[in-house]
Amino acid sequence: MGRMRPDFNTSGAIRPVLRLFSDKTLCASALAAILIAVGLAGCSADIEERGELPATNDIAQIHPGTTTRADVVKLLGSPSSTGVFDPSSWYYISRKTTQVSFFDPDVLDQQVYVISFDSHGIVKSVKHKTLKDAENVPIAPGATPAPGRELTFMQQVLGNIGRFGGGGGTVPNSPGASANVNSGRSTNQIGF
Repeated sequence: MGRMRPDFNTSGAIRPVLRLFSDKTLCASALAAILIAVGLAGCSADIEERGELPATNDIAQIHPGTTTRADVVKLLGSPSSTGVFDPSSWYYISRKTTQVSFFDPDVLDQQVYVISFDSHGIVKSVKHKTLKDAENVPIAPGATPAPGRELTFMQQVLGNIGRFGGGGGTVPNSPGASANVNSGRSTNQIGF
């Protein structure tokens, strides 16, 4: 009794008497498994590295008071960034982040070498900053006002009625329109 006996149909094919899954259920289960696998693959963490730090032995060759700006370029290459308000500071930046799906990235590691120069182009100081030295800068609330009027959606829609004609002609008082039409010639010319 423990074994199932196959049932023979007229075409000679073997058909099990007891079926665990119907064809529709099997397809739906396979499709669900594929969708779950694809969805979970999208949730894997992506690690991204930006910037390349100079080698520590190259940094060790920079001596405040004697190394020039040209020497720094020869040793380390051009900086990742320079100071916005103080161009005598050069920044060599490296950052490693991870991001899962659509969430904000998390910073795993960040290192910055700050090389400051005096007015003669001689290295004044070399500083190394890490993620522990980072500070959160709050975003200033508000927005920069844009010139012009702010129109509601309905004002924009209703304001465009009549501006776009199907005849291909020009709308009066628009660029390219003639102010006075005499025998087909325009007396209002627009120059650039």
